[in-house]
Amino acid sequence: MAGALVSPQVLSASKAEHALQATDSKVEALESQVNQMSQMLQSMQDELTRVRTAASRNASESSAKVQELDQWMASVKSTPVAERTKDNMAFFRGGYGHGNDSRGTFGAVPGGGTLVGGIGASGDPLVGAQKADKDAFYFGAAMDFSLNDDLFGLMDNTQFLAELGVEYKEFADDTYSGVTGQNVTTNQLTISVSPKIKFLKGSDFRPWLIPAGFDVNIISPPSGAVTVLNAGLQAGIGADYKIWNNIYVGADARYHETFDTIDGVDTDGVTAGGYIGFGF
Repeated sequence: MAGALVSPQVLSASKAEHALQATDSKVEALESQVNQMSQMLQSMQDELTRVRTAASRNASESSAKVQELDQWMASVKSTPVAERTKDNMAFFRGGYGHGNDSRGTFGAVPGGGTLVGGIGASGDPLVGAQKADKDAFYFGAAMDFSLNDDLFGLMDNTQFLAELGVEYKEFADDTYSGVTGQNVTTNQLTISVSPKIKFLKGSDFRPWLIPAGFDVNIISPPSGAVTVLNAGLQAGIGADYKIWNNIYVGADARYHETFDTIDGVDTDGVTAGGYIGFGF
């Protein structure tokens, strides 16, 4: 009877102990889950902090870049707009020319060479016995090419240019050839390449000078020795004025000097006239 009464008590205690152990296990499992969730939350918090820090740094860098861009735009807007200038020029010339010596006159020289009927000649037989006029008219064209704006650093607002030009001069058509008897037009073609110094860049009025340029002279008719070419120098001064939209009018005077004649033909002389130019 007593054994029967004890057994239920023992059984009841055993069940309570098992229930307590099960509760403890659940509590431990719950604490473990809570700890895991806490670690996950801490990780999420750390990641969120990192993202916020990175975003703040990126925002700071972006703001700095925006400020730098704003400063650059402000500096560009405040910089004066440079006016694009047309420093080269094509121009067309014309005016008066004068030679130092006249062409023409010759004398017969028996045995001096076969010219007409076995008679030689000295002088300028192709022009004729009569002297041609020293005065002439001329026309031509030239181009200026700008090389720098400060004369190689020596003078501000002073251009150094290269001028390439061609000029035709006609002296007279009132002489008669000693060879053919025909009326002769005496003329001369000059091709030149010259350095040019032009002052007051940026001004409408621009004086200039050519200290010394290179000339090649071609004469017609040929000399008595039947030569046509002679080389020399030219020097000149002038000025031009911009009248409207890169259109210029100007005047110049030039002296042409050679160091020798073309077998007796002197090509030295002066020209003076005007020109109209177009900047490009």
